[in-house]
Amino acid sequence: MANTYTQLYIQFVFSVKGRENLIKECFRDELEKVICGLINKENCKPYAIYCNPDHTHVLVGIHPSVSPSKLMEQVKSASSKWLNGKKYVRGKFAWQNGYGAFTYAKSHIDNVVKYILNQPEHHKKRTFKEEYLLMLKKFEIEYDSKYLFEWYD
Repeated sequence: MANTYTQLYIQFVFSVKGRENLIKECFRDELEKVICGLINKENCKPYAIYCNPDHTHVLVGIHPSVSPSKLMEQVKSASSKWLNGKKYVRGKFAWQNGYGAFTYAKSHIDNVVKYILNQPEHHKKRTFKEEYLLMLKKFEIEYDSKYLFEWYD
């Protein structure tokens, strides 16, 4: 795409189906590498990722030819297939439907990267539900609570 110049940064947040704590520390790093590889495969650039036991945050520099929904469809589908093939999880692993997508300016990238990489400390103070609802409020996103992630806390 000649003469196309973009700077598109999106933080995606998505959750394990049933909000179960299925992502274990023993394979978390490997899963993060797989997800980053899937993002690269779609001509996008992962800047930071952290897979919590029940949800994932990833900051992506997104290519202008890639739609956020298509990227998430590819990442969630292929990473679920990979996890199920490895049999790291008893039963069938799946991500919940939907995701959060929050855009940032380049000047915010360092702070967002630190936020994502600091997830274990962050969740000592705030639950995933509290964190997610705060993000929706901060970004002034209107929502219907019946369409949010399944909350089991």
